[in-house]
Amino acid sequence: MRKLSDELLIESYYKATEMQLSEDFIELIKKEIKRRSLTHVLKASS
Repeated sequence: MRKLSDELLIESYYKATEMQLSEDFIELIKKEIKRRSLTHVLKASS
């Protein structure tokens, strides 16, 4: 996940939730978003 750009990481999160992928996988993405301090991007896009 660390190799993904911030933009691609956010896109991946939205796509994973849209496709209703595994909660474990979505949680991994969310943890990486939090690690990068990008949670404000998710809130702004909601």
